[in-house]
Amino acid sequence: MEFLSFDVKNLTLSLRKAEIPKPGPNDVRIKVAYCGICGTDLHILEGAFPCKKEGFLTLGHEFSGTVDAVGTSVKTVKVGEKVAVDPNSGCNTCNFCHSGTYQFCSAGGINSTIGIYKDGGFATHAIVPESQVHLIPDDVDLEQAALTEPLSCLAHGWDILDGVPVGSNVLITGAGIIGILWACLLHLHGLRKTVTVSEPQEPRRKLLSNLDLDYEIKAPDQLKEGFDVAIDCSGSGPAMEAAIPLLGRGGRLCVFGIANPKAKFCIEPFQIYMKELKIIGVNINPFTFPKGLGLLRAMAERYLNYEKLGIKVFSLSQYREALDSLKRGHISKAVFKM
Repeated sequence: MEFLSFDVKNLTLSLRKAEIPKPGPNDVRIKVAYCGICGTDLHILEGAFPCKKEGFLTLGHEFSGTVDAVGTSVKTVKVGEKVAVDPNSGCNTCNFCHSGTYQFCSAGGINSTIGIYKDGGFATHAIVPESQVHLIPDDVDLEQAALTEPLSCLAHGWDILDGVPVGSNVLITGAGIIGILWACLLHLHGLRKTVTVSEPQEPRRKLLSNLDLDYEIKAPDQLKEGFDVAIDCSGSGPAMEAAIPLLGRGGRLCVFGIANPKAKFCIEPFQIYMKELKIIGVNINPFTFPKGLGLLRAMAERYLNYEKLGIKVFSLSQYREALDSLKRGHISKAVFKM
């Protein structure tokens, strides 16, 4: 098998080869078809986001593929079936897990994610627990299925927001793939002409126009106040800080993008009091992977065309080019095709 090996100590990435691993009794071996590079992966490569503490790690937590082999105790999937992987799980013993909020589990959630703490999908083959493997609907292809994990996180965000009523004035900050998918999700739910996407990089502003959503696309310095909801998809402290005064009375700020753990922003408490503002965090995708699959099926034909989304496909050997294109904002997302 081929895989990208990340040296956790030296923050270096290299393409390596090894024997194809065998699955344990409760594991599934997946022949990876597509695996996305997430903004979290970029933070990890820079040493700015927590991950496995020592040794080597195969990144990649957004992947789809075909079942290649199964352990002796596996019963829910068969060799040859198309699947997507939910990289997150809980310990199933703590109070958080028993209350359905495993995103807060100290031994699970983001603390044990496949591709962050366990070897993931930047490889031709991956071993994952049966409990984290989900069948893909027949009418959805593997390319689109690589977006299931981010869509499941959006589903969690939608639940926390308790929806966004049609007619709401919405601001999305950041037009990377997450900002674009949020724009598509709002459009799917019937929001028209009342959504504004803010993005400082002109190439990404042009990418968003390809989807023909009839939304306003602006540079940050062109924004005016009066938004009911602001959804930050940039992970930028200054962007979140700038969004606060743009919210109207009763406004909500959804912090969706993952920030550097050391990032900060300032806010005047009087504004929270006076406007009755709400600040909402969204942490991974607890039990929303099936909803992500539902969104995948509902959105695939209209919204999830890679070319229109600005997604570019690379081979594993092109990882340097993929990372550079992503950092420069020339594309909204990079996806490895195995």
